[in-house]
Amino acid sequence: MKKIEAIIKPFKLDEVKEALQEVGIQGITVTEAKGFGRQKGHAELYRGAEYIVDFLPKVKIEIVIGEDLVEKAIDAIRRAAQTGRIGDGKIFVSNIEEAIRIRTGESGLDAI
Repeated sequence: MKKIEAIIKPFKLDEVKEALQEVGIQGITVTEAKGFGRQKGHAELYRGAEYIVDFLPKVKIEIVIGEDLVEKAIDAIRRAAQTGRIGDGKIFVSNIEEAIRIRTGESGLDAI
């Protein structure tokens, strides 16, 4: 099993969710996040004073899937989240040793 974490722009969430559903992924976890990379934030004007916004709003998507769906999921996220501009985000893939469904006690791929 693999865990895919994707940090994307918030307005791309619906497109990414739909793209993942199209490749057969049913369950996702979404968290609001803030951060920056090369984008480095931007300056804003508030009540006549300029200030730097370091941390930009992002959305973190997490999915745990079988290895057979990893490439399809990565491609779906990349295509749906891409704007071609700085700050589009990142995708991270890591190994998952075990998954257990609390309600039934099922484990492994049966739990996801």
